[in-house]
Amino acid sequence: MSQVKQNDTVKVHYTGKLQDGRVFDSSLEREPLEVTIGQGMLIPGFENAIIDMKVNEKKTVEIAKQDAYGDINEQLFHKVSNEQLPPDVKPEVGMGLTSKSEDGREHQFRVVDIQDDHIVVDGNHPLAGQDLIFDLELIEIK
Repeated sequence: MSQVKQNDTVKVHYTGKLQDGRVFDSSLEREPLEVTIGQGMLIPGFENAIIDMKVNEKKTVEIAKQDAYGDINEQLFHKVSNEQLPPDVKPEVGMGLTSKSEDGREHQFRVVDIQDDHIVVDGNHPLAGQDLIFDLELIEIK
């Protein structure tokens, strides 16, 4: 039976959980994730866990934050004055905001604090700083 190797395209079902058991994402209610290994489309720990799996194999892996979304980067927290916000935006803690840089790239932020004259936004991935657990099931190797 063949095993997953670099450059294979695979289909995998997964359930991602935090250390306290809360599920943050799962493919079980939709189509399995289809991805080519080695293309950098997955966090390193997830991709490494799939390598050498066989079709129908199931396993649970713990992925350290270094192999997931990394540590929280304090430089990705920014103060934004209320004048910089569009007039129709009423910020709330947890709300997602998008900003475009001068080169046209979009950046995602979350509102983490609201003050009288400004808000604080966080540009870290929401799962940064966390070790993750994934239940994996390899469905297909193409």
